Amino acid sequence: MKKYQLLSIITAVLIGMLSVTSCSDDFLTASSTEKLESGGPATEGSILSNLASAYQILLFDSYANYNYNAVLLMSDLRSDDLYKGGGSAGDQEQLYKLSQFTSTAASTLDGLWSIYFTGLARCNNVIISCDNAVNVKEEKLEQFKAEAHFLRAYYVHLLWKFWGNIPYFEKPLSDPPYMAKQLPADSIYNKIMKDVDFACVEGRLPMKTTGNDLGRVSRAAALMLRARVVLYQKDQSRYAQITNDMATIIKSGKYELFEDFDAMWKDENEFCKESIFESNQLPEGKGWGNAWSGYGTNLPAFISPADLKDPDGVFKGGWGFGPVRQAAYDMYEQGDKRRDGSINKWDDGLYTARFQNTGLFQRKYAARVGYNPPPGDVDLNYCNNLRIFRYAETLLNYVELVKIHGQAEVQGVSAQGCLDQIRTRAGLGSIPATEESIKLERRREFLGEGMRFWDLVRWGDAPTVLTENDSEHNSVRTFEEWMKYLPIPQGEMEKTKGTEFELKQNGNWK
Repeated sequence: MKKYQLLSIITAVLIGMLSVTSCSDDFLTASSTEKLESGGPATEGSILSNLASAYQILLFDSYANYNYNAVLLMSDLRSDDLYKGGGSAGDQEQLYKLSQFTSTAASTLDGLWSIYFTGLARCNNVIISCDNAVNVKEEKLEQFKAEAHFLRAYYVHLLWKFWGNIPYFEKPLSDPPYMAKQLPADSIYNKIMKDVDFACVEGRLPMKTTGNDLGRVSRAAALMLRARVVLYQKDQSRYAQITNDMATIIKSGKYELFEDFDAMWKDENEFCKESIFESNQLPEGKGWGNAWSGYGTNLPAFISPADLKDPDGVFKGGWGFGPVRQAAYDMYEQGDKRRDGSINKWDDGLYTARFQNTGLFQRKYAARVGYNPPPGDVDLNYCNNLRIFRYAETLLNYVELVKIHGQAEVQGVSAQGCLDQIRTRAGLGSIPATEESIKLERRREFLGEGMRFWDLVRWGDAPTVLTENDSEHNSVRTFEEWMKYLPIPQGEMEKTKGTEFELKQNGNWK
């Protein structure tokens, strides 16, 4: 399968890394990254070891540091597409509070905080090793640096979106008290943009990766990350640039929509022609007793219905989190192939109903038979790759920039034509590209992919759309703008208390 052809950087090198990456990787200590070469002369092999360690973070964002914090689900739980689900409101209570906008410092997403600060530290080590390279060809060195800057930007942009005002560092925290100063969100945005701009420079990365390099960063991935960050910041001074970026990807001819929306999520269609960047999950290595190892993802088990008995023998049961709301199922037009490609509708009796049950469950990353073969802890080791950027987002970004944000069409790319491509693949006819239709197409296209909440926030629609009184499904909540940032974990607040690095809590969180 394609996943086993993935770059040696994530296989052979990374296997050797497991023995030095099993500790907690608390962001306030340099931790495992300091066990590799740092500051001294760096060979190509040592740079690749550091780079492998940085890529490895992509494999940890469903379960690490003993937290179930799958980043796609953590993003969508605050949207209007999903409920929290699970056994009860108290089952993974921090996730229920997340969905209700009632998080506290003592009950927040500690896992993602640990995961992505570890990623930041590991990327720093790659960049330092590149600065100290010996006998490495300049072309390779530029590629390694671009990959590291992209990964650092990607990990930090997630910390920035979830927490906004975060500590930031670019050198190893090798001296007591192993802490870094907190920066305001706008300063973090500038740091992210500096990194992503470096990765976007033509010639440093190929527009598309192929063969044994599948899964490594491409220039198209860097351009996509720049668009996501700029759109979320609402940085209008950059809109013309990212409009041209999207057109550049489109005109490159390297990517196309995959014809079958439903089949696109199957194992055999990973790294398909629509894929711009995805994590390469392998069905092995994760275990309940080790918080920082392995390659699989827990997300499929987490979001699949409990005790499922699929009469077709395709899907497996799971834990029943993240059920899809009826309104999300109903938003699709008659004949829209994306509905049944995104949502499984199970009849009563085929599964065990749990908290906030709707009978509707996510399909794209659902647990499938044969995707987590033994031995090993099967619920932690599904091989479903997580699609981080795909070409459909490129098209819809371009449409939005032109039709909502008033940018001129560039490079001969038609915004209406881009929307038509999306709808044709879905089995639908052309409709005018209006603000309402573009927003709805994004919601339909990306259900379960961690996009909806962030879209609502950047559009300014979140307070209206996300405030609700749904007592039937135990979702009575009020969203205010300051709630877009989560509370900083209590443990991190306490570590810095009384020091010059003391963290200031976000918003009105307690």
